[in-house]
Amino acid sequence: MFPNIDPKALKGVMDKLGIKNTAIESTQVVIHCSDKDIVIDAPEVTLIEGQGMRSFQISGNIREVDKSKVEISDDDIEFVQEQSGVGDAQLVRRTLEESRGDMAGAILKLKKEKEQQA
Repeated sequence: MFPNIDPKALKGVMDKLGIKNTAIESTQVVIHCSDKDIVIDAPEVTLIEGQGMRSFQISGNIREVDKSKVEISDDDIEFVQEQSGVGDAQLVRRTLEESRGDMAGAILKLKKEKEQQA
């Protein structure tokens, strides 16, 4: 953090200033943004408290997840197929992607389209 400063001396100065560091055990930190999630795996998290404020210092393996891409599992597709009565897996996947993973919305849309075709 500070070059050429003894860690014990730094801790002493921080204690005198009323600044407290606490390590927090965690397995993952996720920061939700409007267009993406920033995911930090295997993080080292430190809570820094002082002068009535709390802040976090986080380091680890960082990756970004684009929120515009919806992950659709095979189980999701099967569930929507069963509930909507639509057997075409590609159509179900496309409808789930259009509804951004909203299974209830996809089921209703598929049922409505099925009724209109009948």
